[in-house]
Amino acid sequence: MRTRLLVPASLLVAALNAVSVAQPRERTLFVMVVDAAGAPVSGLGVDDFIVREDGVAREVLRVSRAVVPMDVALLVDNSLAAERDIPFIRTGLEGFIEAMIPAHQLAVVTFGERPEVQSDYTTSATQLNNAVGRVFARPDSGAYLQEALIEVSRGLQRREAERAVEIVIHTEGQEFSNSHYDTVIDAVKRSGARLIVLTLAHPGGDLQTTEARSRAIVVDRGTRATGGYRDILISNQGLPEALKKLAEQLLNQYQVVYGRPDSLIPPERIEVSVKKPELAAYGTPARTPVRAK
Repeated sequence: MRTRLLVPASLLVAALNAVSVAQPRERTLFVMVVDAAGAPVSGLGVDDFIVREDGVAREVLRVSRAVVPMDVALLVDNSLAAERDIPFIRTGLEGFIEAMIPAHQLAVVTFGERPEVQSDYTTSATQLNNAVGRVFARPDSGAYLQEALIEVSRGLQRREAERAVEIVIHTEGQEFSNSHYDTVIDAVKRSGARLIVLTLAHPGGDLQTTEARSRAIVVDRGTRATGGYRDILISNQGLPEALKKLAEQLLNQYQVVYGRPDSLIPPERIEVSVKKPELAAYGTPARTPVRAK
């Protein structure tokens, strides 16, 4: 005798759903890998990367060179404290623009006295260099770095670029932003951008006021939370070289694809590292395109 096994449709659907949930969903990280000198490292593969979500290791599926276009916001200090730094800032930005254009879109925003867009996102080297040429130190002005970060981050959140970077060039002059550091960091994280900060250290800079302490927390926690870093330059003459190195790092990233079980609760912490201890990895999740309403 033959026996037919009848499975209720509801149980079959439940079983299929369970299988679907068990299947790993693919996630993407854009990763900069650098050596001790900050130079980008090439030639790494699947077996070289380790990805963890909330401490749980995930399977690395594919590794390739990242070629997705970037939106790069350049936030430039043009307060009075940056007056002696402006020539080096201009020189460094001109070299950075030359390296990044036309493959990526750049914007220039200054934040001395108030945040001000000098150039919206564009691939035009002429437009960007003209914007850099308009960067002068504002007399009797302080910096509004945190306010600029909030405005730029909200703008990036509305754009559809899969990769975004916020690069800050600032001094340790007087900070006037009133925003709480949690508000600023949250805005940067919501934008999905990688935050990188180049600090021009000034003797006797503003380090003790409430606003300056808030700025320091934003720079420290914001860079670490978004897969970026902070570089402190003791001489403004080193800024052009630092920007040249940064361009090389951004242009030589990896696209790391890994799997994780589907979940309604996103991970709080995503970490990426490489197995070679002498190398450092900085990973940022791919942004989900957001259409402006």
